[in-house]
Amino acid sequence: MAEQETKSSIQVIARMLSLLDALARHVVPVNLKQLAAETRLHPSTAHRILNVMVQNRIVDRIEPGTYRLGMRLLELGTLVRSRISVRQEALPYMQQLHQQLGETVNLWVRHDDEVVYVERTSSGTQMMRVMQIIGARAPLHITAVGKIFLAADGPEKCQEYAKRTGLPRYTDNTITDAASLLQEIERVRRSGYAFDNEEAEKGVSCAGAGVYGDDGRLIAGLSVSAPSERFDKAWAAHVRQTAERISRAVGHQG
Repeated sequence: MAEQETKSSIQVIARMLSLLDALARHVVPVNLKQLAAETRLHPSTAHRILNVMVQNRIVDRIEPGTYRLGMRLLELGTLVRSRISVRQEALPYMQQLHQQLGETVNLWVRHDDEVVYVERTSSGTQMMRVMQIIGARAPLHITAVGKIFLAADGPEKCQEYAKRTGLPRYTDNTITDAASLLQEIERVRRSGYAFDNEEAEKGVSCAGAGVYGDDGRLIAGLSVSAPSERFDKAWAAHVRQTAERISRAVGHQG
């Protein structure tokens, strides 16, 4: 008897979620007949479940027989969003990527014309030439993640960045002219990842990809860095895949 009741409760939850998904597909209120058809529920069953959701403000009844998603979902969504820490959400995925590649994995956020280093995972036993201090900053144009942010800005803002900063040189490989930088960020835009080819530090290479929030904005960047003699550009695909997993973890749907 208890098992039957559990199955029935689970079935009701599944039907409720099906109705919420159907409502989410529409930008205008939807009538009961259409919701029942889309969810393949009997109208009386859909009506009973919708009534309970209306009572709990999960669904709003606009007029008799017409429904839309309720304000409580917005309240809960705002609460969830406020409690999400990109750094906390990213760390398990960063650790997995580090275990996969055996190299240093970094998380960066943007502040004005720089990226700021906020987290790193690396082996405590491995002698690493690539060492960063959390809170360290770097100009956008010399880092892989910085290029991701510039690509998200678009060509016009990238040109403004080049003019504003003068693209200072850090190594012989640093991009120091606007035309070359524009070509580089176009490659980044097409591929979804970027490289630092010893542009920030001689002997150190890096691959980076973007982390996106629930509103589709670029909110952080993930990178893997290593001494150039063992750096493999094929890692970029793994970095991008991990960045996409982190993006989904913080609510990105794209």
